Amino acid sequence: MKGLFKSKPRTPAELVQLTRELLIYAQTNTETRQRKRAGKMAILANLILEMRTTLFGNGQAEPSAEACAQVTLEFFNNDTFRLLINCLPKLDLGARQDATHVIANLQRQRVNSKLIASEYMENNFEILDILILGYEDNDIALTYGAITRECIRHQSVAKYVLESDHMKKFFDYLQIPNFEIVSDVQATFKELMTRHKSTVAEFLSKNFDWFFEEYNSKLLESSSYITRRHAIKLLGDMLLDRTNSAVMVRYVSSVDNMRILMNLLRDSNKTIKLETFHVFKLFVANQNKPPEIISVLVTNRSKLLRFLGEFNIEKEDDQFEADKLQIIEEIATLELKDRPDQDSNNFDSPS
Repeated sequence: MKGLFKSKPRTPAELVQLTRELLIYAQTNTETRQRKRAGKMAILANLILEMRTTLFGNGQAEPSAEACAQVTLEFFNNDTFRLLINCLPKLDLGARQDATHVIANLQRQRVNSKLIASEYMENNFEILDILILGYEDNDIALTYGAITRECIRHQSVAKYVLESDHMKKFFDYLQIPNFEIVSDVQATFKELMTRHKSTVAEFLSKNFDWFFEEYNSKLLESSSYITRRHAIKLLGDMLLDRTNSAVMVRYVSSVDNMRILMNLLRDSNKTIKLETFHVFKLFVANQNKPPEIISVLVTNRSKLLRFLGEFNIEKEDDQFEADKLQIIEEIATLELKDRPDQDSNNFDSPS
């Protein structure tokens, strides 16, 4: 550990090596002398801060591209990333924040035009298992959540998560009663479902049934208005994305899905009602509506037309008004070609 006391600046290689040594100490040492352990943990925190300064600059000088490249190579070649992830729960809040910034920066660093972090993660996907399960630990959840979002910037990493059992866990994590943690889960879930469009479209096509069954029952029909608000906004973002056009057609061809949306139109929250309208209009505008959907719309025509006629938003929006007029005209002119059983949802417009 002599390198800790050199008067000259540490090289990037020395900085990462010393950090690695202390991370191993933090993870494996059972030092009973609290003062000695606290001293080494303080040195570790300073090393992480020094690494952050190397990568971001000190406010007066820009970071050296060569130093950043060296830190990146050393950090991933020696598996320091995994050590840091495992040791984060043992660090104090300030050191965790510095470590999170370091990791975020390293995810973006290119060395010889290569994203070293992406290559590393592709060979160490199991690190995501640690990060995502962190949502079950209130103390580390926010730190691991922020790091997870940085990692899934890489398409291969996002694909791993989407195809893993963790996706089903997200629907449970989105029920966590802690507001800060559930907000972080929502941010991660949104990132997963919107960043890498082709990967998401493939996932939704393969997992349509169970995914939207969970989405509808646990999110859109949640007793929490915050959960409903985020869920309906994200649903609109997903369905209105051109990459998901096949998924959208499939979703809006379900009368059960439309009934859920009709219920959300009655929500007391104005934001939820507006976001729901943007999804509901897709059911009505679908030119190949199944007979059962036409039946529900015709049966509830008068109530829907009255609701839409009175449905306004606070600020002027020409596109909203045009969409609303189109939906009103479509519902008003609907006709049943073959009258199926009148198994309909009674739509009672909100007062």
